[in-house]
Amino acid sequence: MKTIIVGVGGVTNGGKSTLSQFLHQKIHNSCIIAQDTYFKDDFVVPVDSNGFKQYDTLDALHMEEMMKEVCSWKKDPHEFLRRRGLIAKDSSTDDELYVLIVEGFLIFNHRPLNEMFDMRYFLEIPYDVCKMRRSMRVYAPPDPPNYFDGYVWPMYLQNREEMERITSEIVFLDGLKPKDEVLAAVYEDIHKEIARLQVLSFTT
Repeated sequence: MKTIIVGVGGVTNGGKSTLSQFLHQKIHNSCIIAQDTYFKDDFVVPVDSNGFKQYDTLDALHMEEMMKEVCSWKKDPHEFLRRRGLIAKDSSTDDELYVLIVEGFLIFNHRPLNEMFDMRYFLEIPYDVCKMRRSMRVYAPPDPPNYFDGYVWPMYLQNREEMERITSEIVFLDGLKPKDEVLAAVYEDIHKEIARLQVLSFTT
């Protein structure tokens, strides 16, 4: 049994979920663990000096729980998928290859998680496009006035700088390119790695 863990990070509204869902639909024996599902309750997220909720920090996330899920998959991906109804109960594990897609805005900033990735992708878009896309999204709770300029974008720059100190093995993707072009390029990249591992399994 062979495994690949793919990290899909990036700026808010950069296309992380779209890319992750596309890969999941195209890749056999794959699943997604999304960082956004591990946010702590709103009332425990601290407020900064400007009155902005500090969502864009690792402290706002249940990273221990997320790591448990990733480790559970890594220990037995076949059983992980079976429990979630993503594969048949009687399916074989012989010579199978499994792919985990981990998606989130701070996945490369958490060192224990970052060290588990075999492949890393980061979607980036410029400030003006990001601000426009963010303004069109509906959040719960909604963004307060000046939240993007006063908190979200400055924290993105800070978190990105920290991320680049932690690892240099990241493929940066231009989120302004045609969506189909970006999706196809990443899929081809991962497909080549899958093929390489499958060849290895036959020769060892």
